[in-house]
Amino acid sequence: MSLTSTQLLVVLLASGLGALIKSVTGLGYPLIAVPLISLVLGIEDAVVIIAIPNLAANAFLCWESRDAQAQTRDLGRLCGLGVVGAVIGTIALVNLPEQPFLIVLALSILLFLFQFIRKPEFSFSPAFTRRWSPAVGLLAGAMQGAIGVSGPIVATWFHSYRLPARAYIHSLTFMFGVTGAVQLVILLGQGQMTPDRLVGALVASVAVAVATPIGLRLRKRLAGPSFEKLVLLTLVVSAVALIFDALS
Repeated sequence: MSLTSTQLLVVLLASGLGALIKSVTGLGYPLIAVPLISLVLGIEDAVVIIAIPNLAANAFLCWESRDAQAQTRDLGRLCGLGVVGAVIGTIALVNLPEQPFLIVLALSILLFLFQFIRKPEFSFSPAFTRRWSPAVGLLAGAMQGAIGVSGPIVATWFHSYRLPARAYIHSLTFMFGVTGAVQLVILLGQGQMTPDRLVGALVASVAVAVATPIGLRLRKRLAGPSFEKLVLLTLVVSAVALIFDALS
């Protein structure tokens, strides 16, 4: 059955809102778009539809912030296991319930936020992040493949690095881009990108293309504490949204 005009409108608006937030903070597109689109379509439809525009958004934002690459760390270790996790998660998409994934993810974010509020200067040492980056990459890749949402894990992890804003966004979008590319290849190989879903992906891509430049202009007005507060607010909203989605 072809997508209705109402369904396409939801895809358009959800993608535009998600892309706007993502272009400012480096995350938020799948987190916002997947739950909203799944209200009028299935969760599997939503994950597949946003795979192409999400990859495109990550590629563009990663390239736009490439000058900050020297300030990043652990990307190779994160992405290496992230690829493995994305393969596992994408294959599991049609076989496992999503509720346990969502609840564990939300609780992990809330635990980090509690620690940050208790100790605002909290950060992980380079030795600690180097040791645990492979495990975080594996988990993030699995979540990306299984439910299309890995942003809160990666954003929480990189926030503990206390990177400059552009290095933070470059790290996020690089990681998202690698795992998202693996996810898309597997989805295509499984025949998940049906003609109707492809139409939805094209509509979503239009919204992303329009919203991203607007978000970039907004990001330039934010600096230092303002950017960090916006990232933390996005994480709070993401945790609440994940819990609501899991219990609904």
